[in-house]
Amino acid sequence: MSDQIKFIVEKLNKEPFKKNYNLITFDSLEPMQLLQVLNDVLAEIDPKQVVDIREEMPDQTAKRMLSLLGILKYKPPGNATDMSTFRQGLVIGSKPVIHPVLHWLLQRTNELKKRAYLARFLIKLEVPAEFLQDETVADTNKQYEELMEGFKTLHKECEQLKTSGFSIAEIRRDISAMEEEKDQLIKRVDRLKKRVETVQNHQRMFKIARQLRVEKEREEFLAQQKQEQKNQLFHAVQRLQRVQNQLKSMQHAAADAKPESLMKRLEEEIKFNSYMVSEKFPKELDNKKKEMRFLQKVVSEPAMGHSDLLELEAKINEVNTQLNQLIEKKMMRNEPIEGKLSLYKQQASIISRKKEAKAEELQEAKEKLSNLEREVSMKATQTREFDGTEVLKGDEFKRYVSKLRSKSTVFKKKHQIIAEFKAEYGLLQRTEELLKQRHENIQHQLQTIEDKKGISGYSYTQEELERVSALKSEVDEVKGRTLDGMSEMVKKLNSLVAEKKSALAPIIKELRQLRQNCQELTQECEEKKTQYDSCAAGLESNRSKLEQEVRGLREECLQEESRYHYTNCMIKNLEVQLQRATDEMKAYVSSDQQEKRKAIREQYAKNIAEQENLGKKLREKQKTVRESHGPNMKQAKMWRDFEQLMECKKQCFLKQQNQTSIGQVIQEGGEDRLIL
Repeated sequence: MSDQIKFIVEKLNKEPFKKNYNLITFDSLEPMQLLQVLNDVLAEIDPKQVVDIREEMPDQTAKRMLSLLGILKYKPPGNATDMSTFRQGLVIGSKPVIHPVLHWLLQRTNELKKRAYLARFLIKLEVPAEFLQDETVADTNKQYEELMEGFKTLHKECEQLKTSGFSIAEIRRDISAMEEEKDQLIKRVDRLKKRVETVQNHQRMFKIARQLRVEKEREEFLAQQKQEQKNQLFHAVQRLQRVQNQLKSMQHAAADAKPESLMKRLEEEIKFNSYMVSEKFPKELDNKKKEMRFLQKVVSEPAMGHSDLLELEAKINEVNTQLNQLIEKKMMRNEPIEGKLSLYKQQASIISRKKEAKAEELQEAKEKLSNLEREVSMKATQTREFDGTEVLKGDEFKRYVSKLRSKSTVFKKKHQIIAEFKAEYGLLQRTEELLKQRHENIQHQLQTIEDKKGISGYSYTQEELERVSALKSEVDEVKGRTLDGMSEMVKKLNSLVAEKKSALAPIIKELRQLRQNCQELTQECEEKKTQYDSCAAGLESNRSKLEQEVRGLREECLQEESRYHYTNCMIKNLEVQLQRATDEMKAYVSSDQQEKRKAIREQYAKNIAEQENLGKKLREKQKTVRESHGPNMKQAKMWRDFEQLMECKKQCFLKQQNQTSIGQVIQEGGEDRLIL
């Protein structure tokens, strides 16, 4: 409540009210002043409410405020009896009635201003049916309704323009800029007209230019129509392709299938469609209708505050308690027939839920299948556009795959032969390099021999020529020997290579067979892997479904356990209460006075009697205090006066003592004399 008053005071101190209140001054306002504050707030919302409360009758004030609050859709808390108390509190100016109204009004002032403004034009005047039989009255009423509808549309457009983000200043700037551009264009057109008037046949040229502009516009229109027709043709071609694909798929299905399988499939489709039409779709339609009614109800109701929410929560709690009580009563009956029926009902509900889930899964699978068929058709059209060839299907695709496999085996064999030739080529290159190295070594040896012999550096004399010829013959003989040795070595190497080839040939054949087996095994492994993956995916989906079912059953088990424990606790509480009630009845009915005294009823009666005696004594004491209050107050006042008198005497005595210290006072013959 204090937060509510703080909010009201804070809002009233701001614009446009400027009341300059604080919590104490606002709380100390009189009923008429509080009604005037409420009227000022209502006048801010609706200017027609500007009235001085002192110059108006209370009934008229209450009627005016109630009508405006009804237009603003204010709902006072409580039921019909509380409504009468609300009216009385509004007439009297009661704080518990006016404070919530002020809080509600100040919370949504702008919204209520808009509602009050619209109410002036949208509250329909109810005309009796007998007056509507007159034609003039009916026509005016019809015009009135049409004007109201026009006002609604104009108001919606105005609100949309306000929320669209356009500002008036920007629109004015745009208008001024457009007017300037218009003036400039008019000036340019005038200048061009003056220039053209000097040209011969300018009227004819104007006509030709106008015809050219018209033809260009027509050309643009025709181009647009051509583009639209191209789009329509493209869509029609796509539709034709889809229909052709469907026709091919239906033909394949009809060629492969038997009449019994077709009939079975059609029966399954009919059952599924009948289930969807007769059970699933009506339920969904009813649920949607209920949601729509609920949303319409929520929209039609006014905005709810915190107090309304608290009331709804309290009602919900009450209904829940009543529901729990009814469940407890039903469980206390323990009727076996109803228990069996409940089991069957639970099984039926579980089966229906499973059926609905499977129907939804089937619907989703059909949608996915249609989407995939659509994607396949699109991909086929794209490939046809790129390559100009159609996508292979069915047996053609299988034949194409078998051809590819045979070609791949031939390719692999040729590749193996090429690899063998490459290996032989490498061996021959290595032998050639070895032979070259030996040749170089032999040449080096010859050079060293020539250097040793001293042939390389001498002049070409005849003796040297003879010597060289001799040496040449010797060298030729050596070369012949070396060549014979080399040829023998080459023959040996060739024989060794042939032996190695003959030894490696069966191994190479085995290796080829092993490679073919390896390729076949890899293909089988890939196929098995794909099968394993699909099987694992199916098992995983089944496992997830089973886990969901187990989770749901566990939740149901937990709910049943909690319900069981709750009922046991309630039974124990009821047993304790029943035991107490039986003990009380035994004690109350028994003839023994001591047991009767132990009864709670007797104890309460004793306590009530004691409290009544105590109340009587206190009332008597209060009566005596009231009777003796006046005399006691007088006596207390007399005692206070007596105390003041004695205090005065004390002061006088003290002063007298001070004076005697200065001199001595002597009384003689009724006179006082001071002797210093």
